[in-house]
Amino acid sequence: MKKNLYILLLLWCSTLHSQENSIHKINWSGQKKMDVIFMTRFIQSKVGEALDSIKLNSDIQALTRLNGITKVTYTVDKQKENETYEVTFFLIENYTLIPNLSLWTTDDAPAAYRVGLYEFNLLGKNISIGGFYQFNGINSFGLQFAAPYLFNENWGLETSLQQIGSIEPVFFNSASAKYEYTNKAFELLGVYRTNFKNTIKFGSSLFNEKYTYINGATSPEIPQDFTIDKVLFKVNNQYDNLKYEFYLVEGIKNSSYFQFVTQTNSFQNEFLIGWNDFVYLKRFGKTGNFGTRIRLGLASNDVSPFAPFALDNNINLRGVGNIIDRGTGSFVMNNEYRYTLYEKKWFVLQSNTFIDLGSWRKPGGNWNDFVASENFRIFPGVGLRFIHKTIFNAIFRIDYGIGINENGAKGLVFGIGQYF
Repeated sequence: MKKNLYILLLLWCSTLHSQENSIHKINWSGQKKMDVIFMTRFIQSKVGEALDSIKLNSDIQALTRLNGITKVTYTVDKQKENETYEVTFFLIENYTLIPNLSLWTTDDAPAAYRVGLYEFNLLGKNISIGGFYQFNGINSFGLQFAAPYLFNENWGLETSLQQIGSIEPVFFNSASAKYEYTNKAFELLGVYRTNFKNTIKFGSSLFNEKYTYINGATSPEIPQDFTIDKVLFKVNNQYDNLKYEFYLVEGIKNSSYFQFVTQTNSFQNEFLIGWNDFVYLKRFGKTGNFGTRIRLGLASNDVSPFAPFALDNNINLRGVGNIIDRGTGSFVMNNEYRYTLYEKKWFVLQSNTFIDLGSWRKPGGNWNDFVASENFRIFPGVGLRFIHKTIFNAIFRIDYGIGINENGAKGLVFGIGQYF
């Protein structure tokens, strides 16, 4: 009997101690559009549980990655009457209804453009929805919907519908040709957040590719007009340990992509493709930000002029121009140093100094292709960033890269958001 009373006394004391060090209430300050119920479920810290500084710091990191939030801080106040704690999160929200306008020139459409409208924080629950229309000599459109926390704080989905057209160079037998390429696709992905740093996406895409010959070299082995129906299965894994201070970022991010593509014709084989992006960002002083991205990709090494990896401005090497070659393997390293030249209230002007380098494996080639001089490119350059601190992803970038290889290209690259 005495033993049972002793055990009950210990349990009562431990319960009392737990209650005295627990979170009594969670408050939100600065909230305008963000949904309080959504954020309360999203964070690890919970009312009634023990106060944990590690969880609180993790919550800050996770909240600042949400589209609708640009900065979060917190305070902890001890309630003397019951020895519990009251936690208050202070938010600075992003403006997330963003129009999109891009203008550029190509050989085939001197006045190419894209217009669109996106909401990145629908209902205050980090839901993205939007669409675009594009004309670059070919009419294109796209619709996207992403709700990574649609069902609960860990489960969601993404879907998209698009028809994208472009003029694509095709390389074979030391010659090239131009094809009009059209891709019609529908994609559906499940999203699962295993923890606040790691997210898995999985699903499939049904799409149709159409190639129509325009001009250039021809070959009896390469059809001039053909259509392919394909099914793509994919798994993506993202580890994100980045910490944000408005536009300044520090930490590590690693993204892995694996895809299997099957099709209905005999001209192209089924193939596997995978690539990995490793990003490291480091702050120096108050406004310096160094970053490096290493991308390594491999695909089934079929001999085909329609190899999956492309070498161009927007994907990997700034200054190289529109697609200059294709391959079944790719290695790219992008390095840059961003430095704040001017900052006042909401506006920031950054300088950017970079050096991009990369190589690729020719279709049907071997590992030596990665170190062959004719496949290796180096592009140093400089650029500017025009940043709005409280509009989601409101970074307009312009970079000028110069190839230092023999007959190296050079040129301007425009875009929205940091290059990586």
